Amino acid sequence: MMAARKHLFIYLVGTVLITLVSIVFIVINVAAAPSGQVTSGISYQQGSPTGGNVSLIVSNETCLGCHGTPGISMQLENGETLDLYVDPQAYAASIHGQDGYACVQCHTNLGEYPHPEFKASDPRDATLQLTGVCDRCHSGQYTLTMDSVHAAAQAEGKREAAVCSDCHGSHNVQQWTDPDTGELLPQARLNIPLTCAQCHNAIYQKYVNSVHGAALTEEANTDVPTCIDCHGVHNIGNPTTAAFRLNSPQLCATCHTNPELMDKYGISTDVLNTYISDFHGTTVTLFEKQSPDAQTNKPVCYDCHGVHDISKVDDPNTGLQMQENLLARCKVCHPDATRNFPAAWMSHYIPSASHFPAVYYVNLFYSLFIPGVLGFMLVLVGLDVGHSVYVKTRHKGQSAKPAPESVPTEVTPPEPGADNTTEQGDQLTEEVTHG
Repeated sequence: MMAARKHLFIYLVGTVLITLVSIVFIVINVAAAPSGQVTSGISYQQGSPTGGNVSLIVSNETCLGCHGTPGISMQLENGETLDLYVDPQAYAASIHGQDGYACVQCHTNLGEYPHPEFKASDPRDATLQLTGVCDRCHSGQYTLTMDSVHAAAQAEGKREAAVCSDCHGSHNVQQWTDPDTGELLPQARLNIPLTCAQCHNAIYQKYVNSVHGAALTEEANTDVPTCIDCHGVHNIGNPTTAAFRLNSPQLCATCHTNPELMDKYGISTDVLNTYISDFHGTTVTLFEKQSPDAQTNKPVCYDCHGVHDISKVDDPNTGLQMQENLLARCKVCHPDATRNFPAAWMSHYIPSASHFPAVYYVNLFYSLFIPGVLGFMLVLVGLDVGHSVYVKTRHKGQSAKPAPESVPTEVTPPEPGADNTTEQGDQLTEEVTHG
């Protein structure tokens, strides 16, 4: 009996000591870990990745003990199966894995096992339930996304509209930008059309056959525009609005007015200036400034060149250097246009001796004639003003001089008996002259 009590006492003391050592070990690790950061034990402050007040000690290895097993899944309410497998290597290679983020930093309600009951009507519902967790670390991008056309579609009940994980992935999120410069990485740029193609495959097929898409997908040329250059990244707007249409020439101008970029491919940078000075572009510019939300039927760049299916201008089938192709575009707005109709339009050419010489020489004549006439008129006006000033100055100087005084003439009395008629006449004449 005494031996049994002795063994029980030793067992209880040992249990208490082991418990105390475990508590001390946990407290030391939690105290040493920066708030919200990952350590060897993977500590997570519940509430946000950078702070909170509830500590959970859940290692990724613990999660992957189950979720790293291929084939793990659960059945949803509609009978479909939700795949719960996470590739450990894929997560380790992701940007989150490399930075040491823990599973429970996104799955905040799964820090205990058995997990709380998870209800989802179908796999898409399961994805949508997790979308908000991105806001904890990426609030700026998340806010922009909430103002996008995708978020608007979600609000209208279109569940297929893209959310964060549809573009970025979930457990295999990659680095998209250079950490030092913030510029999009070349490989990420090449992947963008494929990302958008998950939902917009018909548009993708047009794009890859266009002059831009072929250069990107076949030649890996990252100089050409891809989806986000025209549509934006997180703040994607509605491309069917009047504002987008009126602003579209400025989107094209981003590349086509860049001398360094255009010189590489022998493309003129005059396209925007010639468009704006043309009656089409002038009207569109006025609408953009005065009534940005008003629709106009005046053509913008993509009405003639296409949107996602832009081709080279010398393409025999669709190129606008081919008169038949250009005439077909003109007839969209001008149904009565004849074969010679496009010849009256100067396109994006600046008049020169080789392109539209009549317009060039008329412009040259007036560029010389009008300044010449105005210059000649200015010379005449200047001479006239100078003459008037000269005359007034001279007259003023003359009127300032004193008038000469009259000098009386002494008359000599005639000698007695002399004939002095002539002499008297001369004296009278002299008096009149001096008087």
